Amino acid sequence: MKQFYGEDFLIENATGLQLYQSYAKNLPIYDYHCHLSAQEIAEDHIYFDIGELLLKCDHYKWRLMRMCGIDENLITGNAPYKEKFLAYAKTLSSVFGNPVYQWTHMELKRYFGIHEPLNEANALSIYERANKMMADGSFSVRRLITQSNVFLIATTDDPCDDLRWHSAIQDVEGFATKVVPTFRPDLACDITKDTYVSYVKELGLAAKKEISTFETFLAVLKERIDFFASMGCKIADHGIENIPRHRGTLQEARAIFEAKMLGKAVSSKEAEQFLFYMLTYFAKEYTKRNWAMQIHMSVIRNQNSKLFDLLGPNIGTDSSGDVSSSNALGILFDAIEQDDGMPKTILYSLNPTSNYVLSSMLGNFAGGTPGKMQLGAAWWFCDHRDGIVEQLRLLASTGALGQFVGMLTDSRSFISYARHDYFRRILCNLIGNWAEAGEIPSDMEILGSFVANICFYNPKKYFEM
Repeated sequence: MKQFYGEDFLIENATGLQLYQSYAKNLPIYDYHCHLSAQEIAEDHIYFDIGELLLKCDHYKWRLMRMCGIDENLITGNAPYKEKFLAYAKTLSSVFGNPVYQWTHMELKRYFGIHEPLNEANALSIYERANKMMADGSFSVRRLITQSNVFLIATTDDPCDDLRWHSAIQDVEGFATKVVPTFRPDLACDITKDTYVSYVKELGLAAKKEISTFETFLAVLKERIDFFASMGCKIADHGIENIPRHRGTLQEARAIFEAKMLGKAVSSKEAEQFLFYMLTYFAKEYTKRNWAMQIHMSVIRNQNSKLFDLLGPNIGTDSSGDVSSSNALGILFDAIEQDDGMPKTILYSLNPTSNYVLSSMLGNFAGGTPGKMQLGAAWWFCDHRDGIVEQLRLLASTGALGQFVGMLTDSRSFISYARHDYFRRILCNLIGNWAEAGEIPSDMEILGSFVANICFYNPKKYFEM
């Protein structure tokens, strides 16, 4: 029987273990998509309680706690972190096989040297041991990042953000990790929201311009892109439920925008037309600047309106959405290609059955840049072992796995870097299996380079930051 979370955790063959130990394990982390707080990095927030460190921002864990019947006060409420930690530990014996169970124990081992499984019986002991280690103030955000060997962090930021905290991070001496913003203009694209008009006014304030026309709106967004670029940004991100099925022209988008600003209702078709135009507009700007465009799709957000009204978004009440339309995706990409050409693009779907559609579509618009069109890492509900293996196999079967830009955390937690180790182990095991089955060369130098590229060197070259 294997040791609990031993050196060969998730690795079942000798070749995979050698690949992991010699080529993947110690590589720096290129975390090109996350939701970490730039303010906490700038201020070097210090954690003194393992309950806060593990549970403060992790909606994956909140969701599991609700599924195990934990009272909301012990999840997102005002209960002390000690009580929250003990409640979380109680759930773990019910969630064997869940990646959160695996990540939790990888976090405990990596950051606290705790090797035993956390459960209700030993929770208090582990809580006290961990907090004793944290009492000296050594668990600060920047120390955790440095300890995790993070080369780059790309946060996720609204166009209205003044990026003051990113500026402050750039002035920090002795902190080697590069921290850059990501341009996330979802609120500028979702014209169905009741808050859209007020958001446009906020955008105008950020740019110190009154937005009275659609042309001014577009010009302000372009200025914000340039401002983000001046702060080191080279990545954009769009979160949408589904690819719009209706084409939208400049004239149609202008009319829809003007109607919305006058308080008129926008139909679902008009909303799709507006989104279609905005995506083509943004893609054109990204191509000019050699930015990468990420699109996260097939997700239904904030389905529990009671909890949303109480707590807001990102609390663990989202789920997989509809399969993306291959026809709509092809029409959108063709429209972008016919304009100034597709930018570097990474597509993620929360519905894994969309991945074959996405992967088969990407090759149609490839060329010029190695790995220009990417099937993004297994995302959110798919970033467990089976989901990661499925994504890797599909990418290998339909594209060029060796050009893949690898893993990301997509997290708000400063110890979620264990997820990169999780991915690296799974990747090495898969490649090792193929080699030992005689399907690919059993040449350690070739295989090691293949693995190392995916884990670090490909994203470093792809994003050029």
